[in-house]
Amino acid sequence: MEKSYINPTQESGRAFIQRRITGTVVMLNLLRFKAIADYSETPELAPAEPISGEAAFQLYMEHTLPFLEQSGGSILFLGKGGPFLIGPMEETWDFVMLIQQNSVEDFLAFASNEAYLKGMGHRTAALADSRLLPVEANLLSHV
Repeated sequence: MEKSYINPTQESGRAFIQRRITGTVVMLNLLRFKAIADYSETPELAPAEPISGEAAFQLYMEHTLPFLEQSGGSILFLGKGGPFLIGPMEETWDFVMLIQQNSVEDFLAFASNEAYLKGMGHRTAALADSRLLPVEANLLSHV
């Protein structure tokens, strides 16, 4: 079975902090959904009837958006994915999302908000695999 990546590790979190990104940070999200959402880890969040991973992710986004906006964050882009033009042809992503935060500190405050975390089970239920790449914004101005 292929390894999937759903949540950050302590090591990846530490590396993120040690980058010492100043100013705006944009999170590039690549998401692959499960055909049927798996709520076995959070049955209290499960809908009455089975739903798709994409539908579970929609529930996650509906729950998350107020907390994202409260932290000063915003959605820059949402889009349907597919196979790479440059990259492994066997690797496809269902959904691409760019989330902007004013700072790493704002992102960390958002990501540790207790009320936000109560809805994380929708994300976990939805995803078969994901990637999250923190991107330093506005580097082209230095070229």
